Amino acid sequence: MPHQVLTPQDARLMAKIIDRPDFERWAARARSTGGCAQPVFLTGTVKHVHTGTGELLHTYSTDTEPDGALPVACKTRRASRCPACAEIYRADTYQLIRAGLAGGKGIPETVSAHPAAFVTLTAPSFGPVHARRVRNGGRVERCHPRRNAAPCPHGVVASCGVRHSEDDPRLGEPLCSDCYDYAGSVLFNALAPELWRRFTLALRRYLAKSAGLTQKEFRETLAVSFAKVAEYQRRGVVHFHAVIRFDGPGGPTAPPPGWATVRLLEDAVWHAAGAVSVTTPAAPGIPARSLTWGPQVDIRAITSSGALTQQAVAGYIAKYATKAAECVGTLDRRLDPADDLAKLPITPHARRLISQCLTLGALEEFADLRLVQWAHMLGFRGHFSTKSRRYSTTLGALRAARIAYVREQSPGWQPPDDQDPDLILAIGEWRFASQGLTRGEALVTAALTGRPLPPPAEVTARSAA
Repeated sequence: MPHQVLTPQDARLMAKIIDRPDFERWAARARSTGGCAQPVFLTGTVKHVHTGTGELLHTYSTDTEPDGALPVACKTRRASRCPACAEIYRADTYQLIRAGLAGGKGIPETVSAHPAAFVTLTAPSFGPVHARRVRNGGRVERCHPRRNAAPCPHGVVASCGVRHSEDDPRLGEPLCSDCYDYAGSVLFNALAPELWRRFTLALRRYLAKSAGLTQKEFRETLAVSFAKVAEYQRRGVVHFHAVIRFDGPGGPTAPPPGWATVRLLEDAVWHAAGAVSVTTPAAPGIPARSLTWGPQVDIRAITSSGALTQQAVAGYIAKYATKAAECVGTLDRRLDPADDLAKLPITPHARRLISQCLTLGALEEFADLRLVQWAHMLGFRGHFSTKSRRYSTTLGALRAARIAYVREQSPGWQPPDDQDPDLILAIGEWRFASQGLTRGEALVTAALTGRPLPPPAEVTARSAA
């Protein structure tokens, strides 16, 4: 985030917060959210009742809190919405991925000796787009240099001799928007999860056939574990980064058979990536089409040391767990029925992708793809990070460990020594009050927690209330 200069108005807003008589309590609650940029404020009570006697032992009410409400972190994974909560999600994803490669979090360190590869599966081309290509020596190549290129039917010459910079807004934009296959792009996004499912099935079939095993024998001999994350390319199409690992039938605690090598894994990925396809629905005037993975399949072995380490892979995958389609210039929220597509602050390319989602989603044949509901994601409706059951620990387990740690540090009300804790019931009644921070609250929260400052023009639900 670029450096921001505080204005005199910002200073007055911050002073107003700091001068509160209950500022110490307010600051403690702000720190408890970890610097969340859009905390949820709840009102309510918690009553501790003895189930044997019915005696009310203790009551907590948000009436004693600053402004009569309790702030709770939003817990979003989107860095564009809340950097603080997204950072926690990123760190958890890093630990999850790393544990499956190097051990820890309940996974034995011996898993680091299991064959594993970092795989990238991309989408096919839906038309030439402006791109930045860098050679191994660091030299930036020209975008699409084509001599004597004939104009397309729309009068556009599909050529670009520019060496684009990393922040060039034209990156990902089609050379000719009217030639670009917008329907194919959003349908690929919608069906990418199914294409991945078929890829994993084809992968296991190839491995079983290579070993001369039936599917039952294969499951009793080798387990294939994976963790993946979806990333948006600048053109608005998702591709998948995945860690794929060989285990014995017991999962990460058992070594795989000797014939299950990284070379076999590479061959299986190449075969499965080229063998699977998914057919789109057909509609009046829209024929069915077969979608496949793109030709750019990347497979690299993961090692404890070398060019591609376990830590590097975990960091790379975790980085994309907090991002969505923002790099394409689209929205980071669902479309509202009252939204005017022409007036939304999005790029022309994103606007046409969203428009295509709305157009196809209105047809009965495409209803199951839920393109209208996921138009802001350009058709993609899958989970951004997924894993097989036995790859490693879970995000839920990591969150539970963090909650237990916080409770140990701040145990809160405790029953008297003469009371059996198992007979005490906590009854909570909670209501949503508001969400978000005013400009002054956001500035002071950032100062207390060291989190990035919010944009000056940011307007939250709480400040607008």
